[in-house]
Amino acid sequence: MKEDFLHYLWKFKKFDSLNLKTFNGEIITILSVGQYLELSGPDFFNAQITIGNQKWAGNIEIHLKSSDWYVHHHERDAAYENVILHVVWEHDTEIFRKNNTEIPVLELKKYVDALTIANYQSLMLQKSWIFCEKQIKEIDSFLFENWQERLFFERLERKSNPIFELLEQTHHDWEAVLFCLLAKNFGLNTNGEIFMKIAQSIPFSVIRKESFEIENLEALFFGNSGLLNSENEDNYFKDLKFRYFYLLHKYQMDKKIIEPVQFFKHRPDNFPTIRLSQLANVYHKHQNLFSKISTLKSLENIYEVFAVSVSEYWQNHYQFDKESPKKKKLLSKSFVDLLVINTIIPLQFAYAKSQGKEISEDLIYLLKQVTPEKNAVLDKFISFGIQSKNAFETQSLLQLKNEYCNKSKCLECAIGIELLKKVN
Repeated sequence: MKEDFLHYLWKFKKFDSLNLKTFNGEIITILSVGQYLELSGPDFFNAQITIGNQKWAGNIEIHLKSSDWYVHHHERDAAYENVILHVVWEHDTEIFRKNNTEIPVLELKKYVDALTIANYQSLMLQKSWIFCEKQIKEIDSFLFENWQERLFFERLERKSNPIFELLEQTHHDWEAVLFCLLAKNFGLNTNGEIFMKIAQSIPFSVIRKESFEIENLEALFFGNSGLLNSENEDNYFKDLKFRYFYLLHKYQMDKKIIEPVQFFKHRPDNFPTIRLSQLANVYHKHQNLFSKISTLKSLENIYEVFAVSVSEYWQNHYQFDKESPKKKKLLSKSFVDLLVINTIIPLQFAYAKSQGKEISEDLIYLLKQVTPEKNAVLDKFISFGIQSKNAFETQSLLQLKNEYCNKSKCLECAIGIELLKKVN
């Protein structure tokens, strides 16, 4: 038995609410269960009940045992002075306010039927990968689709938090924010954080001024990544190194080597040299990138914006001084899809939120154009009969798994709540 189950019982009145009595025998009538806060302080705010002939308005606190009140030191916390009812599974001691008046107790286990408990136990105690893996396919499609939408926007809210932090750090320069986010995503999982630090180490005002010369952008990116540290006979390497130190002097910048970029276990097309060159070419091609993509609603238009390849030198190189067969190395559509999922849509959401605009339908429409992602988590959902048609659905499932299933928050999940209701 967990406390969140008691929260669920109280919130949805999943007990014999017509015959309630306090532990001392006074009749309880629930007028309003209150607002479920999920914050510090009492569990339900501004509830309304009558006890005997007296009407009460205040807060409800819920525990497994009455004595948990003292275990959690609520007797010392002024936030709990307005608790009008202590709802517990098992009453094992009286609870008093600071003025020595006793707080009424409702012992809930007397009023919950065995079927509700059995259903809760069957949902919560038979976990292999997720608790509801045998029942999730049975959920009504309308409810499931509505829950997916809620999950998607929860995920966007979480992704928008670091965007607003970046906005503060860049003095509210959305172009600079986009540059940092794109850099992180061009670095993929292995080099993402390093690429982002590289982007943050170069004032975006410098990127704006030097974007007309691709070699200067590559010099800055390769220089601050440490890829120009060695001595090399390659003429392009020497040219970039000369440009790098010239630009450091020109803009009075310090040499900032973040940490070594990683080549290990990468396919050649994902080498940091290739991704940095592609990123440089994006900013060489588009001087006002944020203004171009902040309102795009078509995936095809986004593909057009990111139709870039590497610089000429990198068409027949993967590393300095090592020539390879010539290849344009265009950004693939699957790579741009990742940019849409992880950069463009979160950025559009955050920007609209900062402007007080509502673009929810546009974001869903755009993400539904993107091919569904593939990974071990989504493969597992497929094995349970949950097949995704697009990236909107896969993003929702990832949010479900990470924030609900992994944290055993079934009683805060629309699917878990529905499965409990179905038996009742």
